[in-house]
Amino acid sequence: MPTFTAADGTRLAYHVRGEGEPLVVLPGGPMRASAYLGDLGGLAAHRRLILLDLRGTGDSAVPADPASYRCDRLVDDVEMLRAHMGLDHMDLLAHSAGASLAILYAAARPQRVRRLALITGNPSALGLRATPEDRLAAARLRAGEPWFEGAFPALETWLTGSGDFDEAFMPFFYGRWDDAARAHDAAAEEQTNDGAGDRYFAEGAFTPDATRTALRALAAPVLVYAGGLDGGPSPALARRAATAFRTAELAVQPGAGHYPWLDDPEWFVRRTVAFLDA
Repeated sequence: MPTFTAADGTRLAYHVRGEGEPLVVLPGGPMRASAYLGDLGGLAAHRRLILLDLRGTGDSAVPADPASYRCDRLVDDVEMLRAHMGLDHMDLLAHSAGASLAILYAAARPQRVRRLALITGNPSALGLRATPEDRLAAARLRAGEPWFEGAFPALETWLTGSGDFDEAFMPFFYGRWDDAARAHDAAAEEQTNDGAGDRYFAEGAFTPDATRTALRALAAPVLVYAGGLDGGPSPALARRAATAFRTAELAVQPGAGHYPWLDDPEWFVRRTVAFLDA
């Protein structure tokens, strides 16, 4: 397992899967170990995936300063990984909450990014967030599912603040609630550093106006990727996020939730590779 040392001395780990041109991958969660990404539905057959375990997750060490879990503080870790890999510039893919980190990195070091893929990305760094209405509208698209009647009320009470998080509504995050999705969801608790996740979006992490201004210097093509059944981001929110970049394209995977490489691996890999190799 390869490692490198962050600027503050924290030992960080990454995992390599596949061969070919490197693709640096930032996980979401927030603060979930990169193991949940697997080989991204077979993307490792086309690219050498460099999957970073963010500090305090997976095989990376816990930092001395818990405040360093804040998203903007992690930008330097990404830069240290690039330098460690000896890459003058890199293709970068980020999932979910990891997209905000990738956006901040691209804004801070636009010359280091060759291509940027934001997979069902959380665009908080741009001042955009999925709303409860977005998520409930997406959830209603699943009304024909056998689990809908038991799951929707739990989701609604959680989103409106009148109920706690409930595993009953996790099927809404997947395009197909099958054995693979259940196993993927079951691993989340062990793979996620909840305390770190609570600090990831802490106050001060984002300055959207400054970030949008800095992104004007980003010449790299950007892929903003949404699942047709995902509520966070919905395709409409992803479309709004795409307008922050000079050169961006929107992809919406039909029937996909928040983890599109699980829902239809062939569709996901074909579309992502088409962008990376364009």
